[in-house]
Amino acid sequence: MRYWLLRSEPDVYGWDHLIADGDTEWDGVRNYTARNFLKEMTLGDRAIFYHSNKEKAAVGTMEITRAWRPDGEKGEWASVAVRPLDRLPEPVPLATMKADPRLASLEVLRQSRLSVTPVREEEWRVLMELGGLSVAS
Repeated sequence: MRYWLLRSEPDVYGWDHLIADGDTEWDGVRNYTARNFLKEMTLGDRAIFYHSNKEKAAVGTMEITRAWRPDGEKGEWASVAVRPLDRLPEPVPLATMKADPRLASLEVLRQSRLSVTPVREEEWRVLMELGGLSVAS
């Protein structure tokens, strides 16, 4: 299993939208590096739902329920299917991530413009700890 961070603007599609929908197609990603990360996702991988722009915080966890498929007219982009798992009892703000030395190599901090980034297992554990979830989540 691998771990990921997927960003979305909460007023466009936020955690509450995902909860209401029950699952969604994570599509519309139009960056080649982010697309390549989507193509690496497999069934059962876990992802952090991160609210970008105003809130700038990790707010929940998701499961990848379908590996990538082509997205867009020409099929050069990719999408995956996700479903919500757990809301983080304590959202993890970007400032907290930046301040924690255990997260110094977190890709979202290094490539802040990417909407899809990998998360190492040890970083996942730290983010779950900061968010108030058990490591098994």
